[in-house]
Parts: sequence; C-alpha cells; structure tokens
Amino acid sequence: MVAVAGAGQRVYAVRVARERMQFLNFYFQRTSINFPKVLTFEKLFRMPLEKIVQEPGRAWALWRISETESELSARVLPYETAPDTLVHPNKRLEFLAGRALVRSIMEEMKLSFQGISKDEFGKPYPKGYDHHLSLSHSYPYVGALLDLNQAVGIDLEQPKDKLFRIAPRVFAPEELHDAGTSLTKHCIYWCAKEALLKVYGKKDLIFSENLLISPFREEKEGEIHGRIIVNDRVSMIPLHYIVYPNFVVVFNQSEKI
Repeated sequence: MVAVAGAGQRVYAVRVARERMQFLNFYFQRTSINFPKVLTFEKLFRMPLEKIVQEPGRAWALWRISETESELSARVLPYETAPDTLVHPNKRLEFLAGRALVRSIMEEMKLSFQGISKDEFGKPYPKGYDHHLSLSHSYPYVGALLDLNQAVGIDLEQPKDKLFRIAPRVFAPEELHDAGTSLTKHCIYWCAKEALLKVYGKKDLIFSENLLISPFREEKEGEIHGRIIVNDRVSMIPLHYIVYPNFVVVFNQSEKI
C-alpha cells in the first residue's frame, strides 16, 4: 500500500509540473496584448495561475485557486473573513481568493489593502479609497480589475453548454446570429455583457436591450465594442477579451486607450 501511495504521489507531481509548464508555454506565447506584464516564477508556482497586468492607473489579475481555506484566510486576515452565510466550500474559497487577489494587485500598485466594502448597489470597492474595483470568479478561477479613476467591469466564465440555453433570453437578435454555434463566442458575449453591467454599477438593466455588443470576429484575443443604453443615452465602452484554454475573460479598457 505504501508503494502504491508513493507512485500515486509521483504521478500527481508529474501531472502538476506538466500543467504548469503548459501554462508557461501558453502564457509566454501571448504577445498581442499591448500592456506591460508582471509575472514571476515565484508567484506562478506559489499561485498556479496568477497574472498581474499593469498600465498607468490600473491593474487586472487572474488566479487559479489551489490553496486551502486556511491558507487563503491567512492571506487576508485581519481585514477579511469568509462570512458564515457562505456554506459551500468552493464559494468560500472564491470569496477569500478574490480578496487575496485584490491584495496582490494593491501591493503591486503600492496601495494598502484594508479589505473590501460594497456600495448601496452591491458594487465592491477597496476600503479606504475611492478607487474602482470589479471581481469575477468561476471556480477555480478568479479575476479582479482595479482602476484609480474610472468605473470598471471584469467578467470571467468557463464555456459551458448552458450558455446556449441562456443566450436566446439575454442576447439581442443580432448578437445571437453573430454568436452562431460557437460556444466560445457565446461565452465572450456573455462575459462582455456582464462586464458592461459591472461598469454601470446598478442592477436595473435588461441584457438584451440595455447592454449591447457589436458583432466581432472570434480570435484568441481582441477588442470589441460595447454599449450601455439607459433612457436613450448611449455610453460607448471599449472592451478587451482573452480566450484561455479553460475560460474566457472580458474587461473594459482604459479611457486613455
């Protein structure tokens, strides 16, 4: 039995090492995004998928959860603890990982992490600052975007067949036609609409009427144009999307771009 357990551990170690190398190869092949990147081997192997991308006045990041709840809790104490109302283990991990990720971003930006609060509409912001924050998670992945000056929205989702069932209710006819039969493109549309909703910061919008995405060509990474329409007022929101092997992430770009 001991020999079998030892062999299993070796197989697991080899698989983890292979996954990490695959991520390294995938990550460093990406050259089209026009942002400076900050990623160290120390961070990568401590946090299996942490990526912090910075530009003046903002930063966004990704994290693949592999830590235990106690390990994540230690990262955010004494400022944050998982609420008792969160019962599901994965939801508790998402909560803590999101805050740990925000702390990493703020430390990169030379800001002091003091926890996260929410405004009257439920939109998060870093305690002690007037900066803008957006969080997203789809276990085991977590994303966060922090901007010093402008409203932000980031959304991360894993492509799943349920998007085909949801799309007719939340996509405009033009969007539904453009998405076609591509699950990835459906996921991009969905994430883009969620990102727009987070930029708006309130909940009283209809996805198929108030949050619209212009048709686009599906690539591994690209820009798309979003519109928030409220009371005949149209706000144009430039968005950026990236398709990773297991998930899609979409976020609004800086107004300076």
